[in-house]
Order: sequence, then C-alpha cells, then structure tokens
Amino acid sequence: MSNRAQVRNSPIDISRRRFIAGTGSLLGAAALTGHATAARAAAVPAAAPIASGAHVPVLVIGTGYGGAVAALRLAQAGVDVHMVEMGMAWDTPGSDGKIFCNTREPDYRSYWLRTRTKAPLNYFLGFPIDRDIPRHTGILDAEEFGGITVYQGRGVGGGSLVNGGMAVTPRRENFGAVLPSVNADEMYGVYYPRANAELGVGTVDPAWFDSTACYQYARVGRKHAQRSGFPFVFVPDVYDWDYMEQEAAGTVPKSALAGEILYGNNHGKKSLQQTYLARARATGRVAVSPLHRVTSVSPAGGRYAVAIEQLDTGGGVTATKTVTADRVFFAAGSVGTSKLLVKLKATGALPGLNDEVGRGWGDNGNVMCGRANHMWDATGKLQSSIPCCGIDNWAAGGAFAEVAPLPTGIETYASFYLSITNNPNRARFSWNAATGRVDLDWQASWKQPSITMAKTIFDKINAKEGTIYRTDLFGVYKIWGDHLTYHPLGGAVLNRATDNYGRLTAYPGLYVIDGALIPGNTTVNPFVTVTALAERNIERIIAADL
Repeated sequence: MSNRAQVRNSPIDISRRRFIAGTGSLLGAAALTGHATAARAAAVPAAAPIASGAHVPVLVIGTGYGGAVAALRLAQAGVDVHMVEMGMAWDTPGSDGKIFCNTREPDYRSYWLRTRTKAPLNYFLGFPIDRDIPRHTGILDAEEFGGITVYQGRGVGGGSLVNGGMAVTPRRENFGAVLPSVNADEMYGVYYPRANAELGVGTVDPAWFDSTACYQYARVGRKHAQRSGFPFVFVPDVYDWDYMEQEAAGTVPKSALAGEILYGNNHGKKSLQQTYLARARATGRVAVSPLHRVTSVSPAGGRYAVAIEQLDTGGGVTATKTVTADRVFFAAGSVGTSKLLVKLKATGALPGLNDEVGRGWGDNGNVMCGRANHMWDATGKLQSSIPCCGIDNWAAGGAFAEVAPLPTGIETYASFYLSITNNPNRARFSWNAATGRVDLDWQASWKQPSITMAKTIFDKINAKEGTIYRTDLFGVYKIWGDHLTYHPLGGAVLNRATDNYGRLTAYPGLYVIDGALIPGNTTVNPFVTVTALAERNIERIIAADL
C-alpha cells in the first residue's frame, strides 16, 4: 500500500494542512537517546554564580553524565567542586506552569539560540513542519557542521534532559571494540552495575507492555521483527515505570503519554537532576553556575586560569570572568570538549596537547527510517514517548534498531526506528584560523554504511510484510534520516589523546571525563557506558592524584 493510499483510506478525517498546524514541530525523533513531579526537576537549584577572581579546588566544565559522576565522587572524597554549565538550570516553570514545553508545541524553551525549530523529523505527509520561535537559550541544540547535525542537551543535566532514557549496557562480546584499553572484567563486574544503580535503571513490566494501549506501536514492531526471524529485546530505561502505569490509569499528570521527550520531560524521567547531581548537591560541596561558557583554560603558576563568559537567556554575554582552579575536568560532551581542546591547542593556550586531540569522532552509527504499515497493523493514537525495545541484528548485520514512537496524537499506520550501526567512519575536529571556529570534516556520504547495515533489518521486514519505506519524514521522497546524530562520541579518545584514565598528561591536573573519550561507537545507546567509564576513571584519579 502506498503512503498516499494509506492517507486517503485512513478512518481519521483530517487534512494534511490541519494536521501540520495542529502538531507543529512533530516529535518524530522521540528516539533521542533523552521527574516524578515537576517539582523534582528543581533538584539542582540555581545558586550564586561563580565570581571573577574566585579560586576553586576543582572546576568541572559541563554537567552531563561524566561531569556529574566526577562532581559526586570528588565531593564524597571531601573535595569542593564548582561546575559551570553553558545552558540553563531548568528549575523554574514557565507561564504554563511547566518547566519544559511539549514536543508537539515547541516554544522559546525548545531550541538553543535558534529562531526556527530544527526537528530531527522535519517533514510529515510531504510538508515541512518546522516553525519560527523566539531566540532563547533553550534545551536542545541542533549544532550544524558540514555534513551532519549534532543534537545535544543544553542545561544542568546535559544530554539526560533530552534523550529517551534508554539505558543500555553493551553486550560483553562487543566491548573490546568499544574500549579496547579498558579491563572488561572491571567494567562488567563493578562499574556498569554501579552506573545502572545510580542512574535508577529499570525495565518495563512485560505483562503491562503486552496490555497497554501506549505500546501498541512497539508490539507491532515486535511482531514484524519476530516474523522475519530477528531477536526482539526489551531495553532498560531510566523512566519511572510505576509512574508511567499511573499515567495510563489517569491518576497522575501525563508526561511520557503526553509526548514529552525531545524538549524535556516534566514527570517520570530520572534525569541527572534527580540522580547524580541531586546527590552531589546534597554533599554541600558542589556548586553549579548555569549560563556560563568556558572560552579558555591555560596554566597559571601551578594552577589553571579559566576564562568564562556569563550569558543571558538571549545568548548575549553579560560578564567575562577569570577564575583559577587546581584541577579542571572537561565534561562538556563529545563536541563541546573536543572543540574546546582543539581551540586551546591551536591558539597556544595548551600547546602541549598531543596530536590525537580532535580525532576519532563518530556518530554511533545513527540513522532513522519509517515503514508504512498495512491498515490492519495500526500502531495506535496514544504512544508513549519512551522507547523500551529493539531489534538486535548486530552480529549478523551490524545494526541494532530501537522501535521508536511517533506520538502525533493520531493514527499514522507507521513504524519508526532509530538504528545504531557499526559505521567505521571517523571524523576530525580542526581549528579554522580564518573563521575563528572549530570545523568537523564529517562527510554526508559517510552515512552510507549505516544505511546498508540498517537495510539488513528493514529490507527483510518489508519483504516479509509486503510493506514499504515511508518517504515523507525527512524531506520529499527521502527514505533515510541520515543527516544527524543523537550520540556524538570521541574527539579526545581514551589512551590516545589522554592516558588510560582520561588524564591530559602534558598538563597535570587536566582531565577529560565524558563521551569524548569513547572512539565513535558503543554498539548501543551510549550514556550508561559514558557513566560507567567516568566511574572507573574518577575512582583511579581520586586514589592516585588526590
């Protein structure tokens, strides 16, 4: 059945234009992989910002997974820590009483310093669905490089604010290709369990999954996968599954069942604000300065001088500061850390950084697609925005595909997927002196291996089911969402740009402790691996360096 025929025959009488007007910037990419009450989102409240001239024992640049782990463990070891975060604190409700806006109705809170949304899935039924918005320091950054758009969380909590919460530990047999210099016995015996416990990871109740309306789309995905002979697996998540069951019962405010994910989640999801960062702040030794952007780090008499810009919510610089720190942890995410280190090396602030800085960056093999199902395979009007299952063809075809939601509020007769593939291509960040910016040399054609690997799953399913690919989700007659990544990794690779624990060895007291350490691919959603590696590294750093 063609896409157009499906629309004509749909029992829902809705015009394409009215649908687009009603949904605005469609969630589509709910697979970003991403608070039991809205009040819980304030678990890491704003504090007095760091003052110019201040000295701190440890400065952590960024508040995502690696930075949050470092802050908590250092504070527990008796070390005072100050964290600086480029994004907002996300602890104050807007005029609608909610901290985060809904994905179907993006407003000023949705995007980082853009005047128009840039949804990962930006077409529907052949029409573009992005909309104009006020420029604001919103929660999702769609950072554009030549050949790829990188989606990143902006705010206290980093990527945990905007991902789908899929908390996946790689299969042990794949780990050697992920982090070849790391002891797998230690990771699987100590650090992965520690990370999963601290993050609050859990799995959907299979019996509830089988009965609830909000996972009808995933059950269709399971049926199609199994009929084509593919292993179907439940995937752990950091969403509060008890809360989601209450959402379905109508006894609590809806969040996952209201399509909240891409621009934050007001209830149910256990972001870093509720886990590592809340525990870190509870020690009394950790302070956080939101809307502060680090521009330079350089040696200063046995310490490090750190230049910082304070921002307003329009992105303007309201103050410039210089503080000193005995130790600095780079935790600004794969892109943020890599760009900063490349700039510091090229401009002479940290010229001793080695030539591996900026190298080994990858997209975790991300590629998206949709399939047009038959009318008898309805996927449901109500879809939970939290994915909970996937199709595993890694060993045979180099692809793992999340069965992802399309929570539009209407029946779409579509199955949607985010695939993680074994794409071998790696890019390099480099300093462009003419523009004063860091460039990335990723090429759009480098996504082709990901498409080929994803096709090992979906070509077979389409052949078995007699279905076709959707061609209206990423442009006009475009099948593959091959223009983006949600999972940036690498740029300061462990045991290459750093030593085997993240030390920048030319500069004692400087460390990398985030996804920049991981060389481009984790075979699954990466944040549990980022967290576990940070747990491993900070334990050694505290024992050996402090």
